[in-house]
Amino acid sequence: MIGIEDLEDAAKRINEHVVRTPTVSSPGLSELLGVPVTAKLELLQRGGSFKVRGATAKLLGMTDAERAAGVVAVSGGNHGIAVAVTAGALGVRATVVMPRTAPAGAVRIATAAGAEVRLVDGMDAAFALMDELRAAGRTLLHPFDDPVILAAQGTVGLELAADAGELTDVLVSIGGGGLISGIAAALHVLRPGVRVWGVEPEGAKAMSDALAAGGPVSTPLSSIVTTLSAPAVSQLTYEHVSALVTEVLVVSDADAVRGTLELAEHAKVWAEPAAGCLLPAARRVLERVGGEARLGLVLCGGNVTVDDVIGWARRFGLR
Repeated sequence: MIGIEDLEDAAKRINEHVVRTPTVSSPGLSELLGVPVTAKLELLQRGGSFKVRGATAKLLGMTDAERAAGVVAVSGGNHGIAVAVTAGALGVRATVVMPRTAPAGAVRIATAAGAEVRLVDGMDAAFALMDELRAAGRTLLHPFDDPVILAAQGTVGLELAADAGELTDVLVSIGGGGLISGIAAALHVLRPGVRVWGVEPEGAKAMSDALAAGGPVSTPLSSIVTTLSAPAVSQLTYEHVSALVTEVLVVSDADAVRGTLELAEHAKVWAEPAAGCLLPAARRVLERVGGEARLGLVLCGGNVTVDDVIGWARRFGLR
């Protein structure tokens, strides 16, 4: 389990390389949900998501030999962007493996940053190719199975604890579980009374399946939310979530896309469905904890195009 010292060390390491993103009260979301809502705007981070925190911490901590070997990462979109942008800035050769269903914008950004992008059929194949390239000598930047990555993602929680007003419940999206693990570790110490809730799409519920099974298991993937589509969580993230998170809620892809539209209309932010899924989950949290709640929503990323959202909205019959 990572501790507060790990989080603080990570914050010092990445401080000059990442944005301390805004933590703001949202009048629009507060009116929509009927309770005070604070949003942590990680979609304004370098690379468009929180992922640059972990990529920066890992790359800065590598030896010269590890950097010279080049790095490899697997991603549904945002981790790949973060690795590409950070590696490019440090002059490190990077290969990013993505499923063909990854957002076109993510592929374009990673390529423009100088990474070699390899597209394969699905996340299972992406992780398999990642393992092959690692065995061939590349240095692995795993998206979540790494305590250095977890600690760096947990700096979001340090900032939230310092910058937000009173909160009772914080909602965080889950792919492999790195972000929620780090945030939960921070809030457990700095805001011990705050409940942390995880949110997954029903077509990519690796953490829910792990919690039901008592440990990580393979999960079939069918969600359009590729940025949350890990084929399995790690033992590291499973242990943090099982110990520190109140519950993991599962929402439909349609509700996640509806949440993206609601964030645009009511919060005035352009978010991807990985963040949009927090709104349907927030309504379920409020049904359980009551109207005295004060919510914190970690809006994890905004790497999605207008065409993507329009296409999904039409697919699900949303207006």
